[in-house]
Amino acid sequence: MSWRSDIRIIIGLDFGTTFSGFAYCHVSDANDICTNDKWPGEAGQLKTNTILQYDSNFTNVVQWGNPALSKRPSRRNRNEPKPIELFKLHLGNLQENLRPKLPVDYKKAITDYLREFGKLINVRINERWTGINFTEHVLLVLTVPAEYTEKDKAIMRECAFNAKLIGDKCSQKLQFTTEPEAAALYCMENKLKEYDLLTTGTTFMIVDCGGGTVDLTTRKLIGTKQLGEITERIGDFCGSTFIDKGFVEFLRGKLGSRAIDLLMENQYGQFQYIVQDFCRRVKMPFTGEDEGFLYELDIEETAPILLQYVSKETKNLMEDNEWLIEIKYNDVKKMFDPIIDRIIRMIHIQLSNNQGACSAMFIVGGFGQSKYLQKRIKKEFQHRVKTISIPNQPVAAIVRGATIYGLSLKNSSNTDKMNNLKFMISTRRLKYTYGVRVSSLWKEGDPLHRKDADGRMTIFRSIVKRGTEVKVDQEFSSSYLPVNPTQTGINFLVYYTTEYDATYCDDPGVELLGTLRIDLPDVHLACDRPVTFGFSFGQMEITAFAKNELNGQNFQTKFDLLNDP
Repeated sequence: MSWRSDIRIIIGLDFGTTFSGFAYCHVSDANDICTNDKWPGEAGQLKTNTILQYDSNFTNVVQWGNPALSKRPSRRNRNEPKPIELFKLHLGNLQENLRPKLPVDYKKAITDYLREFGKLINVRINERWTGINFTEHVLLVLTVPAEYTEKDKAIMRECAFNAKLIGDKCSQKLQFTTEPEAAALYCMENKLKEYDLLTTGTTFMIVDCGGGTVDLTTRKLIGTKQLGEITERIGDFCGSTFIDKGFVEFLRGKLGSRAIDLLMENQYGQFQYIVQDFCRRVKMPFTGEDEGFLYELDIEETAPILLQYVSKETKNLMEDNEWLIEIKYNDVKKMFDPIIDRIIRMIHIQLSNNQGACSAMFIVGGFGQSKYLQKRIKKEFQHRVKTISIPNQPVAAIVRGATIYGLSLKNSSNTDKMNNLKFMISTRRLKYTYGVRVSSLWKEGDPLHRKDADGRMTIFRSIVKRGTEVKVDQEFSSSYLPVNPTQTGINFLVYYTTEYDATYCDDPGVELLGTLRIDLPDVHLACDRPVTFGFSFGQMEITAFAKNELNGQNFQTKFDLLNDP
């Protein structure tokens, strides 16, 4: 019996850098997708903060989401545990110096956050339906940034398992889709119809602007219910949190780096409060239209402990200004513009890679709500893209799209019930070249240092190359023979690279993805024991498989991690 037969509830979960949310529906009513708006400590918001408050030993979660945010500070020097935030930035290829320093392992933080999320989801679905067992009856679709590698997704799967969101680590009841792909599905169902673009051949770009990453994907309608990917997805770390970093640098210039460092080290709650106050009063309302924009930051009100940390010279200056710091129009532009410039450059690249014109562009994600970001994008591309639009609730586009995606997965084997949802992702373009390490005979002209005692050397052999357009569940494979006539198994070491090919497994940019071992009995046949090894590209994850052609034994893996940091 298929695992799909047990599924009753679909959950679309967007685990974001700064905010997270989920949507859900029962498989019997695909038109009734609910976006959660009830969170601990708040109601009416479609997402809650991706933040944790631990106990003093950083062992157990005391609060999560909005309640973990520090409230208005008092003048008393309170020694509170430091909230944990931005831990998602430890995934992906962000430079080490830009990753936040955490007092706990980032995997623990992700696991603990997902565990709290799972408890709330369980409450919500059991408020509406009875007899739902999370690990048995729920299909969880977890969104990830477009730039995540298979290792990043494997970490998320490991954390979801440890958070008890799935019953076993390889459960098919956890599926992944990229954030821009989920948004593309949502926009196809809602915005393309609105603009009368739901026709074969329509191409549209999703610009998904989150807190940590901005991801782009360009899709083409195949028929009216399937999406093909016509260019490689691209992403960069240029989300809204980097505007916050610009604000902190602005404060360093006004109050001194030492004062800000002491504030972060000793009174992180007050530091957090001052950043959140900036987000509410400056970042979110800034439109770029009012050149007279002015916000007065009252240090005595928002972070009174700073009065103790600034230098004598700065203190005298700040007292003359009554501890008020003016944040003017140009100050805010300097925080926004470097980030938005990077987004615009990515859009230019994506448009230049398109085969033909782009019919529409949709801006989604939490940062996508920024009026200034919207204005800059529209001004830059209005002459190249006819339709540039923002959904009514851009922050909910991803979770609702992920739920739609999950519905089609649940019903993909039932063509009678859900023809209206059986579209999904038809093709993707690979961002990496995948291959394996093989042993090859050394020959004259090959590097001498690579020759081993048996006159052989190890090389990288590609199986499928970057840029290849692959269909869902399409397989790529090759046949291999054992090198040693007495060996009783083969370890396939799987590698990937952003290059279109490689020669050796230690070439720059070639990374080990995982291993798959296959048994090889029948040693009496010596080397005449063929094995087929390859990859199957599912909806989101890649499966490596191997088959012993003599006895039919099959082996497969989703790339468990190999002692990753």
